[in-house]
Amino acid sequence: MNILFIEDDPMNRRVVRDMLNVAGASMEEAEDAEAGLRKVDEGDYDVILVDLRMPGMDGIEAITHIRARGDAKANLPIIVVTADTAIDLRERCLAAGADEVLFKPVAMDALFDTIGRVLALRGGDDMIL
Repeated sequence: MNILFIEDDPMNRRVVRDMLNVAGASMEEAEDAEAGLRKVDEGDYDVILVDLRMPGMDGIEAITHIRARGDAKANLPIIVVTADTAIDLRERCLAAGADEVLFKPVAMDALFDTIGRVLALRGGDDMIL
């Protein structure tokens, strides 16, 4: 499984990468939304994890750009990973096209469960961690 994590904080990227490595998944990183969108153009991913609060383009805008693509990548599973606790956050993320929202600090079991649930709902249950 190949996962893209769009996140500006290098420590958060490292923690999630270490968790995914335990499951044998590979993770590519993008330090901001613009770099993440370029990686979506260039790579093949099974899941995209995206932070909301980043300099420049935020996660909601990145999701909107991905969902507006005219190719199969527009349908990639996207999971928001955020420390934001706004009351309407989940609804805003889902309305923008996210499949699920995961709150920081991320626990390994929550990460694996969320990825597995999203993939299963999309019919990719053979790829569950």
